[in-house]
Amino acid sequence: MIRAPKAPRAALQRGIIILPSAFTIGNLFFGVYAMVSASRGNFGWAAWCIVFAALLDMLDGRVARFTATGSRFGAELDSLVDVVSFGVAPAFIAYQLVFADQQWGWVMSFIYVSATAIRLARFNVEQGGHAKRHFHGLPSPTAGMVLATADPFFTAAGVENVLGGVPSAQAIGILMIVLALLMLSPVPYPLVPRLSIKGARATITSLVLLGCAFTALTIPEYVVFPFLGTYTLWGVTRSTVLGLLDRLPDQDPLLDEEEDEGGAEIRSVDYREIAPERYPVAEDDETPETAGPLL
Repeated sequence: MIRAPKAPRAALQRGIIILPSAFTIGNLFFGVYAMVSASRGNFGWAAWCIVFAALLDMLDGRVARFTATGSRFGAELDSLVDVVSFGVAPAFIAYQLVFADQQWGWVMSFIYVSATAIRLARFNVEQGGHAKRHFHGLPSPTAGMVLATADPFFTAAGVENVLGGVPSAQAIGILMIVLALLMLSPVPYPLVPRLSIKGARATITSLVLLGCAFTALTIPEYVVFPFLGTYTLWGVTRSTVLGLLDRLPDQDPLLDEEEDEGGAEIRSVDYREIAPERYPVAEDDETPETAGPLL
């Protein structure tokens, strides 16, 4: 019996499914190479590797949704890779930059990596691995980029003369603690708007985003850290001014208990309504003895 050759459509479908994971592995590549660059003293290139990893992290989810190839495996792989690229790698960069000569400097890196891991686990539990309207807590890619790009910004020409170059170990330590707390906080952070030309407002937003992206590609050392720092402070300021913290859900996403989605209402049962017809119950009876035995 001659078997018909497999249709090329199946191979194409498998290729499309692999595509999001390829972006995720690219994210991991840049995270690992960022640590390699930091170990060689090239902190500028290490910072841009974290930025490249964040871009791939943003693309893998959108590619998965666009091709309808999202899976549980892809979500778990993405979280594990994010711990490396936006937790371990930025913490290693900070350690090599200012903490290597201090006996207990590694503790700051441990705290930051722990906060990143907890934040990603909470994200998967609370938002199912995909933010619907906003993030609860500072996104780990943003925190990783802020920490990694601090050195290129403070050592840039002109900025170094004004701000004094690389921040001290105390300043970097405070920054890591603040970023760790914001990642674990319930502060809502807005999603990055999608590019669209549907409507005047969407078109203007898209043009602004494209302008920011072009500027960041042209002079990244002057743009990336201030832009991300503004985004980080904006979430805290917005929550404080508008009182959004009071509107957040009360349920702790770290708990394993799930809410009853059935909406069942507990009501007391009046057995007189379901009594057999052969033993009718008078409406004015107040005690079960008058109703007779129930079979």
